[in-house]
Parts: sequence; structure tokens; C-alpha cells
Amino acid sequence: MAEQSAPAPQRRDNADAFRTALRSVRREVGVPFAFAGDASQPTLRLSYFNGNRTDGLSGLLVERGFGLGGRVLDEARPGTVHDYASAGTITHDYDGPVLAEGIYAVTAVPVVVRGAAQGVLYGAVRESVALGDRVTEGLVRVARRLAGELTVRHEVERRIEQQLAAARGAAEARVSERLREAHAELRSVSAAVDDPELRQRLQLIARRLQPQHGTPVVVLTARETDVLAQVALGCTNAETADRLGVKPETVKSHLSSALGKLGVNNRQAAVVAARRAGLLP
Repeated sequence: MAEQSAPAPQRRDNADAFRTALRSVRREVGVPFAFAGDASQPTLRLSYFNGNRTDGLSGLLVERGFGLGGRVLDEARPGTVHDYASAGTITHDYDGPVLAEGIYAVTAVPVVVRGAAQGVLYGAVRESVALGDRVTEGLVRVARRLAGELTVRHEVERRIEQQLAAARGAAEARVSERLREAHAELRSVSAAVDDPELRQRLQLIARRLQPQHGTPVVVLTARETDVLAQVALGCTNAETADRLGVKPETVKSHLSSALGKLGVNNRQAAVVAARRAGLLP
């Protein structure tokens, strides 16, 4: 039965966490309009809204350092403008959609996960009202809760990915072991065949199971390869001799010759060197 590879993990959508945070901003902070952007990519994308009147801000891309959100994202600390239209502390690259929404004053705070801003929460009003520390502190509380939720989700994803990687590694190891067993079996069968043509065909099939590295730097004889294929499975000299139908002294001689060609001084190192040279699977 063919090995089934584990499915790739599906990254959890964080939209629900951001929307929950916006409801909290409206309820706890008391601002009429709350919105947020996801900064998991280099650019902040405004994607989540609660209390908006237009769709002008939807999908807006905010570059780091530009506008209030870009500044907050770049500095990773809260910021407020009390009269957006005349504010001199920010660039006005996004005036069109912001003023079309009727925003007068706005506070923005970063959502910091593992030392990096992963989003920005905004609280805004459409009238000449000063946004004081209470609004900033409320937004910071909500942003910290959101950051905690995102941190947990990221950790869950990381652990799932680790488990899947381990499962893939184990599956690949099982496939490699079966491949090596098949290769060694073909070599041992070919060694016992008297028909030269059939022996050659079996050896060609065995070679197809070996990695393709071009012309090998080291050239082993067929018997040396036969012996190393059995050694790679953990066979002793006596077991190798029995599988190949030769004497243990013959196995020892071929193994010694292979070690010399590969420039190593023990069986395990010979197997490793032979695999690196593409002589064994």
C-alpha cells in the first residue's frame, strides 16, 4: 500500500478574532466607529469594520510610516490625531476615504505579537470630541487581548506544523528503508542467478533505485556493491555471505576493498559515503 503523505496544515483565519476585538472596542471604549487592519504582511490592509457608513476604507493598503496607522505600525506604539483633516503629525495620503467616512478624531494602537506589530486597532469619532487617555487605554486593553489570542493561535499552528513535519519525516524514512531493502534484495538475487543476461537486467533494475548523481567519483565492483547493500541493512559478514551465497572471507575481502575506495575505515562510514556518492539508495 502506498504511503499517504500528511495533508498540509490550513492556516486559521484570524478574521473572527479581529471582529470580536472590534465589538469589544465599541462596547468597552464607547467609540461609534472601530476598524482594524491585519499587518501579517509588510503592508497593513484595512479589512475589519464596526460602525462604518461607507466602504471607502475597505481593503485600503496602508504603508509603514504613512498616515496614522502606518506611523503606529512603524513605531509599534499608540497614536492619536484630534482633528484628522488638519493634523500636522501624519502624512495625508489617505485623506479621501478617511474624510469620506466623516472621521474627525481617531486613535490607533498596534497589536503586538512576539515583538512585532501584527495589526492595528482604530477607534474613531465623527464629531469634534477630544479622545483622551481613557480611549487609548481601552484600545490598548483590547489590543492586548487580541494579541494573546493570536499568540495562542500561532503557537498551535507551529506545533501542528512540527508534528506534521515529524510525520512526513517518519513516512519518508519508512519509504527509504523499503527502497533499501528492495535494492539489497535485487542485488542478492542477481548474485545467485547463473544466467548472465538475467543477472545484468536485475543489476540494472537495482541501479535505478540508486540516487542519480551523474558519473560517480568512486567506482565499486558489482560484488562490492552487493556487500555494501547488505551491510546497509545491518547484516553481519556471516549474514551477508549467506544472502549472497559466498564465504564470509569473500565478504570481508570485498568490504575491505570498498572501504579503501571510499576512503573510510568502518562499515557505517562506508555506507554513508556510498550513499553520498549515489552508489546506494
